[in-house]
Amino acid sequence: MIVADVTFYPIGKGVSAGETIKAAISKLKESGLRCYPNSMATVLEGKTLDEVFMAISKVEAYIVSQGFQRVETIVKVDHRVDLENNVERKLKAIGEA
Repeated sequence: MIVADVTFYPIGKGVSAGETIKAAISKLKESGLRCYPNSMATVLEGKTLDEVFMAISKVEAYIVSQGFQRVETIVKVDHRVDLENNVERKLKAIGEA
């Protein structure tokens, strides 16, 4: 399983993008990926890189459709094939689950 961390920075339409990010998180959830929003990013779980990147691409297109002139997106990916990788396992490993 893929665990990814994604942060969207919509630029070019005012100071706050909170409502757009709220809608973006909803769109990530609609993609079927497990989503864990937090104050700085959203962690995703997906079966394949293609699935994760397709969801991210759709959200970027949505943000642009809302009138933002630029979107900076930061993505970190943890792709492990030696064991079942997921957020719950990672949190247990550090004593947080």
